[in-house]
Amino acid sequence: MLAQHCAPALTGLAPANLVSLAPAEFPQLSTLVEGYREQLASAGVALYPMCRCRRRLLLLVGRPQALERQLTRPYVAAFLARLGYPVEKGLEACLRHLRRNLRASDGFPHEIGLFLGYPLADVLGFCALGGECAKLCGYWKVYGDVDYAKACFRRFDESRAFLCRGLREGRNLVQLLGLSPSRAA
Repeated sequence: MLAQHCAPALTGLAPANLVSLAPAEFPQLSTLVEGYREQLASAGVALYPMCRCRRRLLLLVGRPQALERQLTRPYVAAFLARLGYPVEKGLEACLRHLRRNLRASDGFPHEIGLFLGYPLADVLGFCALGGECAKLCGYWKVYGDVDYAKACFRRFDESRAFLCRGLREGRNLVQLLGLSPSRAA
């Protein structure tokens, strides 16, 4: 599940990815998440529970240093600060703010894309156009640089294929994260 939905973050291509898990599908969900949290920490990956209800657990899977870098980019930090995010207080404070926004929203707050590494131009385009008229749809809706997005999407697909292939061959995620896709292919 994590390899399928979070490969870009797991392999360091994106600061984070989201995955929604249903307790009905994973009866020991808390134990499973805690096990992954412990295993993946050694590879520099953190699991952040963002929202939990009876039917779903929404996890942000990411690399803390990459998330911190993303959120402190001047243009990203300025945008998030305008939305009330306490960027100057660090990653954990921003994640708490995002959790509050998730609980208060019927859907996803648009700024969540910035936590996932989406370009600001694409987040702004999505906000302005309500998800309509995108130039390209893939891992996110693209309103800005299509060539950049296509290259990202291709690398993301390759990272997912690499992890899924490695798991099918009997390796575990931590072993795979110690390899680069180009060396292991």
